[in-house]
Parts: sequence; C-alpha cells; structure tokens
Amino acid sequence: MTVLARRPAALVFLAFAFTYFFSALLRAITATLAPALTREFALDASDLGLLAGGYFLGFAATQLLLGRWLDRHGPKRVSVGFLGIAVAGCLAFSLATSFAALLFARVLCGVGVSACLMAPLTGFRRWLEPAAQLRANSWMLMTGSFGMVASTLPVQWLMPHTGWRSLFWGLAAVLLVAMAVIAWRVPRWEQAAPPDTGQAAGYGAVWRHPFLRRVSAIGFFCYGGMIAIQTLWAGPWMVRVAGYAPWEAAAGLFTINLSMLVTFWSWGLVNPWLVRRGITAERLITWGQPLSLGVLAAIIIAGPAAGAGAWALFCVSSTVIALAQPAVGLAFPAALAGRALSAYNLVIFAGVFVVQWGIGLLVDGFAAAGLQEIACFRAAMSVFLACAALSYGYFLLTNRDNQPIP
Repeated sequence: MTVLARRPAALVFLAFAFTYFFSALLRAITATLAPALTREFALDASDLGLLAGGYFLGFAATQLLLGRWLDRHGPKRVSVGFLGIAVAGCLAFSLATSFAALLFARVLCGVGVSACLMAPLTGFRRWLEPAAQLRANSWMLMTGSFGMVASTLPVQWLMPHTGWRSLFWGLAAVLLVAMAVIAWRVPRWEQAAPPDTGQAAGYGAVWRHPFLRRVSAIGFFCYGGMIAIQTLWAGPWMVRVAGYAPWEAAAGLFTINLSMLVTFWSWGLVNPWLVRRGITAERLITWGQPLSLGVLAAIIIAGPAAGAGAWALFCVSSTVIALAQPAVGLAFPAALAGRALSAYNLVIFAGVFVVQWGIGLLVDGFAAAGLQEIACFRAAMSVFLACAALSYGYFLLTNRDNQPIP
C-alpha cells in the first residue's frame, strides 16, 4: 500500500471533491425542478418518484462491474470513462421532450456519476491511513452536501433567467472540466495482489462477510431512505403538506442541505478522535439511529406543522448511518476494497430507488383509496418508518463480528 504525502493527498482529494460536488448537485436538482417539470410534463407523484429514482437506478446498475473495474484499473481511468456518460446524460436531459426521454437521460446521468464517490473511497483505502480515510470520507460527503446546497436556492434563482434546460448544458460543461482535473491530478494505479480468498475476481467473499450483511438492511432503508427524502420527498412534503410556496420549499431544501454540510464537516473533525478511543461505527449507529426514527415518527404525527426544520433534523440524525461506508472498506483487504465499497453502495442506491419510487406509488395508491392529500403523505411515510425500524432491529439482532477477511 502506497500512502501519499500530505500535499499530494490533498490535491487528489480536491480533484475528486470538485467532481463529487457536481455529481451531488445533479443528484438533488430534481427536488428543486419538481414544480417546473410537473407543470411542463404533467407528472403525478409516481412519475416524479420514478424520474428522481431513475438516477439511482442507473447508479445502482453499475456498481458490481464498477467495483471490479476500480480494483483492476484504478480510480483515474474508471472516473474519466464514466463521466463521459454523465456528460451525454446531461445533454440528453436538456433536449428531452417527453417523460420517457427525461427518464432515459436521468438513468444515463446516474450511470455516468456512479464512480464519483466509490472511486475516491477505493483510492483512499490505499493512499491514506485509516483515521484519515474516515475524515476524508466524511469530508467527501460534506462536499456532496455543498453540491446539494447549490441545487436549491441557487438553482431556483437561476431558473427565471436560464430555464432548466440551459442548466443541464452548464452541468455537461463542468463535468468535462472535472474529467480533465482527475486525469491531471490523480495518481496512476498499480493493481494490488489479491488476497488468498479463492474468489479474488468475484464478489462471493464480499457478500459473505458478516459486517456487510449486518449493515445492508439499514443501508437500504435508513441511509437509502434518508437520501430519497433529501433529494426528492422533502420538497413535495413542504409544498403539498406544509403549504410552502415553491421558493419557500427551495429555501427549505437549502436549510436541509446546509445542515447536512455542517454535520459531515463535524463528523470529519471528530472521526479520528473517535477512532483513537475505540468508538466504532457500529456502536455509534446503535446509539444514534433511534433518534432518526423518533424524529421521523414526530414528523408524521405533526403533519402540516412539520416543515424544513423537522426534515433537516431527520436528515442530520440519519448521517450516523454514513459511518458504515468507510467501515465497510476498512473491514476488507485493499485488493477487495473497490468491490466491497461498490457492493455496499449498490445496496444503498437500490434502497434510494425503491424508497423514492415507493413513496410516490404509495401516495398515489392511498389517494386512489380515497385519502386526502396530507393523509396520503403521512400514510406513505408511516410505511417507510416501519421498514426503517425493522431494518434497525435486524442490525441489532445479527452477529456483531466485524473482522477482516483472512
């Protein structure tokens, strides 16, 4: 393992952070554009959920191949290749004239940016010490929160001047710049010797690992569900349940994402201190996840009284689940890090797609059953809460072994 000196490590981090900023903006922009897209394409709740979830469907579809390619070819080559697809997706979205075309372009965007977090985390597993890996992971997520902040009020302010189509031309341009920055600053990759598992080229040893199995359910429902809320359903809740105007909802999303930014920055500061004191990710998840479940229950009970502040508290309290991501990488040898991280990322983003589309289907289904709009949203969120609570129960009941593969 080649550990980078501080300055080269910082430059590598910044190169990936620049890219991840725009991938996160692209991920979250649907929530801000939801009113405009709903008007222009006559979308219902399930359409909107499917459109937002299409990004995560494309993202999840690549993860298993992505993990192998990252371990074999390294973060630089894989990132540059995938970002070219993201550029094509942005251009296709800007030219779309139907819902089907929007959805196809959204899936392409998800495929194209699917390496933007896994590539740096795979590199950090080899280039940084363990405590620095935890800090870099949290600060990468902080950078993503910067992108999500940029997807709210800044996008809302630009919309009257540029329209949503021109925004996607701009995103295509900055992703081309990101490709050049990664090609310039990220080191070449030398494939590590595979561990003696008998399945070095596949995923068998990854899926059998007890820690990955233990965190998969909470990754799917709790972490994936938090992203689904943050990147889509917090906005429609604020408009259709809490009675916000579109610009007020954009301001609410700004508050939520700014809160997430500060939270991930704080995790980056305290993680090395926690590691030195032997406080593990699974202990923090055990202590912290009940708060998130309690906040979600309070939001459902409050209904129209729950606005941006309540959803910000839910998202912030859910960030403890993000600590499982670097812990998964550290539980495996460096030669399997790409596959381990991508396998867990597949679980998370499959969860985002299912929860994002599922809430839309539930809202429409409860409406068809005769419930009023506010009741539809509360009932859909109650189903999500039940799934998240069950996944946390599974996390508590399963084996606590978190040993690396021999």
